[in-house]
Amino acid sequence: MLHPINWSLALPYYAAALAFVYLLGSIPFGLILTRLAGTADIRGIGSGNIGATNVLRTGRKGLAAATLACDILKGTAAVLIMEWLWGRDHGVIAGLGAFLGHLLPIWLKFKGGKGVATYIGVLLALSWSAVLVFGAIWVAVALLSRYSSLAGLLASAATPAVLWFEDDRLEAELFLMLTLLVWITHRGNIRRLLAGSESKIGSKAEAHVTAEPTDPAQPGSASPPDSGGPGGT
Repeated sequence: MLHPINWSLALPYYAAALAFVYLLGSIPFGLILTRLAGTADIRGIGSGNIGATNVLRTGRKGLAAATLACDILKGTAAVLIMEWLWGRDHGVIAGLGAFLGHLLPIWLKFKGGKGVATYIGVLLALSWSAVLVFGAIWVAVALLSRYSSLAGLLASAATPAVLWFEDDRLEAELFLMLTLLVWITHRGNIRRLLAGSESKIGSKAEAHVTAEPTDPAQPGSASPPDSGGPGGT
């Protein structure tokens, strides 16, 4: 249920919540974990992205799994901390802040991941039933098409409708916004899907960043084909 918000009182708290969770969301776990493990700079491998899909291209499955878990959990933690401190409305706003932190980390000149892992983490904190639907759609599409990116895109597209159906209207509005951002960050994948050139799950990934023109509006600008994971993360 939505409740009227007194913005004159709530705005300072919302600003503080956004700042905290943005910084939490901006922690580049993919970069940190690969450096601690002594691998090459993840930004010089594959797509140059800091998410779990690109970490997998190092051949270190454990590091990729750890990156995925950390990127999910930072979204979950951001929501739960703010909800515990200030209530559900702040938890929802915190989800947006953590997601934007992952996409646009200040530490990496605003070039972050594509957002799917943190999207799942925020969703996990707000609606476990919607996470189950997301996972079911992802698995079904991935098995049928073997396209990780397509699975993530379709699962995210269904999420706002699932939340709306559950009468979680504020959450549905949040995830409509997050879904639009996920589709924007995956527009390179969408172009390749339409062209039939997107890599399928299990295909050999590129070893180095491709010489693709930088798109300043795209977090983690270079974006060659993804070969696994829940969409680009």
